[in-house]
Amino acid sequence: MNRVLVPLLTSAGLLGGYGVARATGVRWAGGAVLAGVGAGVFALVQRRGGPLRAAIVVLTYLGAFGGSHPLAKRLGAWRSVVVVAGATAVPASLLAER
Repeated sequence: MNRVLVPLLTSAGLLGGYGVARATGVRWAGGAVLAGVGAGVFALVQRRGGPLRAAIVVLTYLGAFGGSHPLAKRLGAWRSVVVVAGATAVPASLLAER
């Protein structure tokens, strides 16, 4: 279950966080979505894979968020977020369960 749920959550967190920030014009609201999903992902992965795996998944998730900003200058904002959401799903799936 985690192998499917965790990548869906990481992708949804990135897309949803950006969508909320863009729709509301309130960047911290998007950050709150991103942080809330990140905390949930950490808890899910930690339960089965331990704290190290959980930390790696969340750091990948946060790295994707950070990487989307410079990538947006080349691809545009939505495309950038879609690319990093997809790129985050692969390691999230591999690390979600043992």
